[in-house]
Amino acid sequence: MSPGQRPEPPYRRIVAEMRARILTGDLRPGDRMPSTRQIAQRWGVALATATRVMATLRDDGLVEAKVGSGTVVSARAGHRQPANPTAAPGSRPAGVVKQALSRGHVLRTAIAIADAEGLDAVSMRRLAAELGVGPMSLYRHVANKDELVTEMADAAFGEPELPVPGPAGWRAKLELISRRQWELCRRHLWLPRAVSFTRPLLVPNVMAHTEWTLRALDGLGLPMATRVREALTLHALVLTSALSLADEVDAEQDTGVTLDGWWLAQRKRTDELLDSGRFPLLATVPGETVADLDGLFEYSLARHLDGFAVLVAGQA
Repeated sequence: MSPGQRPEPPYRRIVAEMRARILTGDLRPGDRMPSTRQIAQRWGVALATATRVMATLRDDGLVEAKVGSGTVVSARAGHRQPANPTAAPGSRPAGVVKQALSRGHVLRTAIAIADAEGLDAVSMRRLAAELGVGPMSLYRHVANKDELVTEMADAAFGEPELPVPGPAGWRAKLELISRRQWELCRRHLWLPRAVSFTRPLLVPNVMAHTEWTLRALDGLGLPMATRVREALTLHALVLTSALSLADEVDAEQDTGVTLDGWWLAQRKRTDELLDSGRFPLLATVPGETVADLDGLFEYSLARHLDGFAVLVAGQA
């Protein structure tokens, strides 16, 4: 490996080893695969890395979920041939039945890819291969990748239920929608990167969240400009916290090192700095405080709403 070349991500090495065991018959069709926790323990990697390993093997058609047995080697795995670089994009192995495409099927598949591997892994070519169709077939449902990502975000924002009228009081309502969006971003780590504030997504489900937030502020005597800014600020608070979470998961997948493992590796340097006496207050900070992103989100939400309550009281 040349000095400037990045090391191969740990998940790829594990995938290569497990793929070789399947293709050589060491693991046969129907054999149960190790769980993500077992993979993490055996290879000493993060759970996120182990999850990506299984997602890659599933995408390659080597493993499949079986009710009552967990993940097993696919029945087709023993008959798979090495990839043919001259094969036409979207061509299917023999025996794979082509399913009629629908817009919903396309979006669900794209979201599954993004959930497992990140937004960068979603492309028209990759999606076509996953669906077993030619790339041109997708253009009957989405015009390009930008539209695809927009529709994916809209589908994701349609998942949480926003009750009408919701809990009593503006604060309880804003807490509800913020936590629903936080849970949504935890489920779809790619989602914060699909949202823009300067070029907002003009799609029904995303707009419904903004409309719900504006309605939560009815009757407070606030001008519409203030209500809109509050809705955008609240949404930005959620997305900013979620981006930190997504970045951490990406770092675990790329390096195979958990956040706890990273801090352990920095232990000597940390001790040197904190024991120097230059940072007496930082030396008293509990280690888990920094890593608790859920706690950081809840603190940020509470302090923001405290400040907004002062504005509401002044307006009244």
